[in-house]
Amino acid sequence: MSEIISSPSLHDNLNTKNGNFICGVVEGFYGRPWTTEQRKDLFQKMKKWGMDSYVYAPKDDYKHRAYWRELYTVEEAEHLTGLIQAAKDQNIIFYYALSPGLDITYSSQKEVSTLKRKLEQVSQFGCTAFALLFDDIEPEMSEADKEVFQSFAQAQVSVTNEVYQHLGHPKFLFCPTQYCSTRAVPNVTNSEYLNTLGLKLSQDINIMWTGNKVISRILTKENVQEITEALRRPPVIWDNLHANDYDQKRVFLGPYSGRSPDLISKLRGVVTNPNCEYGANFVATHTLAQWSKCSFDGQRDLSINDTVSADIKLETETEDGLSGEDVPATLSPNTYHPKHALRNAIKEWLPEFSKHKAAWGPIVKPQPAVAVVPVPIIPSINTCMSLTAGTTTLTSSGSAQPIVSSTQLQALAEVCSSATSVTDILVNPTPGPVMNSLVSDTKVVTNDSIPNPIAPVPIPVPIDAAKSKSITILEGVVIKPNKTSKSNGHPPTNGDVMQDDQKDIKEDNVMSTDVSTSTESSLSPSEPMDCNSTPNISPAHGNKTAEGSSEDVAMSENSTSSGSMQVEPIDPTQMIVETTSDKDRKEELTYEDLALLCDLFYLPFEHGSQGLQLLQEFQWLKSNAHIVISANQRADKPSPEVQEWFTRADKMNEMTQGVNRLFDHMSCCNNREMLYDLYAYIWDIRCVISLLNSYVKWLANGQFPASMPSYTQGTYTWFSKGWKEAFMSGEQEPWVFRGGLTADLQRLIPVDSGNDLFVYKVPDVPTSRVFTIRPYLPSDKEHVYNVCTKTCKDGLENPQTLVPELKNIYADRIVGPYLTLHPEFCFVVEDDIGVVGYACAAPDYKKFRVKQEIAWIPEICQKYPESLSQNANKSVQECISHFHNFKNEVFVNSSTHPSSMLCSLLPSVLDQSVSKRVVTCLLAALRANGYFGVHVVMKSSDSYTHAFYGKLGFIENTLEGIKGKIVMGRTF
Repeated sequence: MSEIISSPSLHDNLNTKNGNFICGVVEGFYGRPWTTEQRKDLFQKMKKWGMDSYVYAPKDDYKHRAYWRELYTVEEAEHLTGLIQAAKDQNIIFYYALSPGLDITYSSQKEVSTLKRKLEQVSQFGCTAFALLFDDIEPEMSEADKEVFQSFAQAQVSVTNEVYQHLGHPKFLFCPTQYCSTRAVPNVTNSEYLNTLGLKLSQDINIMWTGNKVISRILTKENVQEITEALRRPPVIWDNLHANDYDQKRVFLGPYSGRSPDLISKLRGVVTNPNCEYGANFVATHTLAQWSKCSFDGQRDLSINDTVSADIKLETETEDGLSGEDVPATLSPNTYHPKHALRNAIKEWLPEFSKHKAAWGPIVKPQPAVAVVPVPIIPSINTCMSLTAGTTTLTSSGSAQPIVSSTQLQALAEVCSSATSVTDILVNPTPGPVMNSLVSDTKVVTNDSIPNPIAPVPIPVPIDAAKSKSITILEGVVIKPNKTSKSNGHPPTNGDVMQDDQKDIKEDNVMSTDVSTSTESSLSPSEPMDCNSTPNISPAHGNKTAEGSSEDVAMSENSTSSGSMQVEPIDPTQMIVETTSDKDRKEELTYEDLALLCDLFYLPFEHGSQGLQLLQEFQWLKSNAHIVISANQRADKPSPEVQEWFTRADKMNEMTQGVNRLFDHMSCCNNREMLYDLYAYIWDIRCVISLLNSYVKWLANGQFPASMPSYTQGTYTWFSKGWKEAFMSGEQEPWVFRGGLTADLQRLIPVDSGNDLFVYKVPDVPTSRVFTIRPYLPSDKEHVYNVCTKTCKDGLENPQTLVPELKNIYADRIVGPYLTLHPEFCFVVEDDIGVVGYACAAPDYKKFRVKQEIAWIPEICQKYPESLSQNANKSVQECISHFHNFKNEVFVNSSTHPSSMLCSLLPSVLDQSVSKRVVTCLLAALRANGYFGVHVVMKSSDSYTHAFYGKLGFIENTLEGIKGKIVMGRTF
């Protein structure tokens, strides 16, 4: 590092110049650890960029936390020794960290000896720097410890000082239990715990600190000064700015930001705890390295920047999506500006994608899985609890009821962060499998036979009885808060909650149409430094239960089907072999691709400029769609307003194509390891942006009433009063705003309670095959008929051929009436080859039947006279009978599900998101016309179609019985 520090472009910061400023990376997140190869690659990059420290502290690695007492085997020792040596070879200080605080008995000499023995073993591997981490544990001592120590802090200080002296005073880091201002009791200045550390902990031990919050938007001089006084030493910042282990929809590719280089002289160091996915951390690490070399802050006052609205900021953006206002034309080498640093990082990141690297195991998201129970939609919050916030929710009577008051947005922070009420519903993090990153160079191995001792800690979901007498859960199911749910002061178990909820659902409502919503989207307590706090084997905490929490409660977004952690097979030689030829194509990633990628996944409290532009364009197009209605009603030339609408619709389409290009180019890159780290996120947001664009194409036809805005405006969206201000303020931890830009885009889709429709199963192997959803055109009829005919037999390919005069009979019965009478509610799905699916609806099925009887059936009866039934197969006979006896058939006449629909895809469409996206478009079109419930009908024997719609959130309606048929429905 000394040769880099001597560069004339670096400032003369005393700590950095003397080699006393720690700058590097802490692998301190929850979920799947990095591999040995990835860590060695990190060391090389850190040396190149002038960084000097790496802290080994992966929360879920086998012997770091859950099994901290166990010594390493010979095989593990070889890998760890190799890692330590690899760090030394790059002049990187390797800090080996242990997290014993889950269940250590501080007063037990046997426990302290065990701790010493473990660290001694690692010192024999060549390690000369250590850390003890006491974050994310309950701040209480066992009865045995209380007899020896006066306070929790004294217990930790005693053990840490003893270990530090035993190891011969090595470089040493300490992470306190109160590691940020919001966790200091009662506050930083008056915290007995922090002041005890400052007075009693050896002065040569550096103490870690995350700032004002777990994830701090800004690190201020005042906060640093305050903690420095309490600790009697400057802190080392454990920076969670880029940590993403609390949200499976977000990865952070924006630059190091919100920290002035003026702070460097007031700190002992900064280590970034970044994204779980190693390949996603190039920008986070590179820009931190740039920051550490600067002495001047090139960004204007952040407090001023936060008051600027997104649309004002957009006016100053340059063609490359960066803000021209923010980035000066020239910057001195000693000046740090985040967007300038991002440019530098992207240029250096781009060649990484051309390197040939293999992928091991399927595409996964390495964040911890979370077990969930049904989550209530609280009337005072509406669907801000979910990924999609619509305008209204439906009661069991089926009428649309507005449930948003004018003061709710102002109360957002209190609603999302308070947990002072009862614990009627609990959400528990599930202990993941035991993982081991020290037995293979290329992958993390799991062993399901080893139990994970970390027990879930109940996290209460607040329900304020004063504000709500009852809770609306999903659609139409009313559950009264159970005042007697607490027993002896303890919250109920998951099993109790599940049984009670299911009982109430059965009693109050026969047909709740979004059961999957409750399991696919729910609250997750996962935080970057706060989950799985208490082990069930803990002698100190074994009998304790969480009474409540003052932590922010996360917005509902847990993708159990798309984001739950999967782990690779134990065989470390198993490499993924892709059969697709995508990666053999020669489309190269460009700087513009990566700039777009970083803007789509920017920072916890800030969206990138191109992400903001997507939000802005779609909102404008949706809000001004009434222009299109009038345009379709006039015969004269389009007005400037109409031209502007279509120009901006074209712009939206261009941006969508840009995301598709990014997706395509990324899918073809040589660095498959990098691709597998990023693919799930890109795939997910591409699906959402494509869906928005499909809806804009539908709006362009103007097939909706002037009252449409009252059905589609949405409540808790980026454009709601106070929403983006609350998001950008940093006053709440970022897990309150679940899902990032992906969720903010989804919330603009006018489908209420549609969480389940936005949970997409990511392919195991990358594919760049793109499916486009667009409104139906008359020229599509033959192709739609072809798909219908192929799939009319229980949704599967029908190999049977019919005589020419009967070839369209199935399609004429199933899809023909929709295409003829309601083409405005028909969508097609197409790929590079052609139409592969469709979805159609009739907004009012009762009226639709009348229209069929008048304008469709007579013509069809002439086309298919009863005489054709002779010698025909049974299916054809049924169709002809249907046409000639149409008037007498029993049909669904439901006030809660008045619309009828059907959807079909060729079996070759393996992308599970396609059906959800096309159905979402269809439901959004129905909602724009004032309809909020839809049904489908199928044969009782049709198990394939029953399962198909079940995955789309439809449930069987036992009240609408038709002999030999199954009726399913959902509200939206």
